[in-house]
Amino acid sequence: MKQVRGIALGILIASVTGAGAADAAVFRAGAAKGNITPELGGDIIGGFGRLPATHVHDDLWVRCLVLDDGTTRVAFAVCDLLGVSRYVTDEARRLAQEETGLPAGNILVSAVHTHSAVSALGDRYLIRPETNDYQKAVARRIADTVRCAMNNLAPARIGWATASEPRHVFNRRWHLKPGTVPVTPFGDADERVKMNPGRLNPNLVKPAGPTDPEICLFAVRTPEGRPVALFANYSLHYVGGVRRGDISADYYGLYNDRIQQLLGADRQDPPFISIMSNGASGDLNNIDVTKPAEAYPPYGRMRVVADEVAQTVFEAYRTIRWRDHATLGAFFEEIELRYRHPTPKQLGRAKGILAKRMSDDAPETQEEIYAARAVRVSEAPQSGRFALQAFRIGEVGIATLPNEVFCEIGLELKRRSPFKPTCVVSLAHGYFGYLPTPEQHALGGYETWMGTCQFETDSSPKMVSRLLDMLTRLQKGK
Repeated sequence: MKQVRGIALGILIASVTGAGAADAAVFRAGAAKGNITPELGGDIIGGFGRLPATHVHDDLWVRCLVLDDGTTRVAFAVCDLLGVSRYVTDEARRLAQEETGLPAGNILVSAVHTHSAVSALGDRYLIRPETNDYQKAVARRIADTVRCAMNNLAPARIGWATASEPRHVFNRRWHLKPGTVPVTPFGDADERVKMNPGRLNPNLVKPAGPTDPEICLFAVRTPEGRPVALFANYSLHYVGGVRRGDISADYYGLYNDRIQQLLGADRQDPPFISIMSNGASGDLNNIDVTKPAEAYPPYGRMRVVADEVAQTVFEAYRTIRWRDHATLGAFFEEIELRYRHPTPKQLGRAKGILAKRMSDDAPETQEEIYAARAVRVSEAPQSGRFALQAFRIGEVGIATLPNEVFCEIGLELKRRSPFKPTCVVSLAHGYFGYLPTPEQHALGGYETWMGTCQFETDSSPKMVSRLLDMLTRLQKGK
């Protein structure tokens, strides 16, 4: 497999229909992980400039959990990537269905949003099938990991819980004093909020939105009590603090290692699999701008976050009431949404900025970068179809969106969902920029800029409505 460091994967295909009618009601679970670390030299994605990968600090993985209630089988695959293109997720699910019989609509594929990974996105702003070697390899490895998790299916018990960890989530969008919000790359001077305004900024007024400290989790273990897998969901964008040129899964990978230690689940066969998914964290981060910065060595702050989140999850895990069975269900649907396009005036300005450049190198200034993006999104179709997915796991609901989802949207889904708790998984089945609410669009800021936010301003209410309908139908068994 090209451009991926290999790992041995099983070859036995598990039957989708499972055992016969006599034990059809036995609840089963299986988990596995596959290495998706790229070769060095590719460009790390997450910033505005190009930065080639020169070192692997920690490997990148796709981690998968498969559940089977005797009637329905579902799979959850989370990748240590900034995002995964729709092409990659569709291809991975197609391969998994073709080779195992597991319906593609029952397979979740999402990304954690590490900013220290080589891109598997291809074209970030339009839906154009990409077929580079790394994308093909990631799709193949996701499918193989789903298959291996199915190979490991065995009788299991399941349980769920919630926890609260408010120490590491802050809204990164701030209202500033009038006249102090910078002009945008598009020349607009009427924005009301700024992302990451800087620590102890004297112009700070108040955060532009809420935070969500909840950690939703569900876990499976053998009938004898050995941990099999733990799936968690937390609305934290990423932490960072890596060395230049490093590949890393960010705090997600460190958390997964730590929770395994706390559960005493090292060196098992099959291995214990921890999965941390990204929640509605599009406008949240780990920086409290009202306090001075603390000094940390590379990966130091990341480790603090990972250890404290893992400890909080571990305490919640100890409260789980284990069940012999949980009803499973899944819906996968597409929604038609409009793309944003520049006005003729905006497009003319963008082309004028690019025409003044003195070289053919990649755009460097923020104004040039967004001018190039405006030209690219002007070529987008008027609309497209985008994936939404919902799951039922007993009393737990899961709703997924293909964006960096604003916290308010996640909180609304949790509040209105018929399932308590409900996990909101972002960056699932494609990467299509930020998803603000219409109200947040009106405030402006980086996350609302054209080229960063791809959908029209009325998109989030439509997506929430459709997901709530899907969750309601799952709750009613329809």
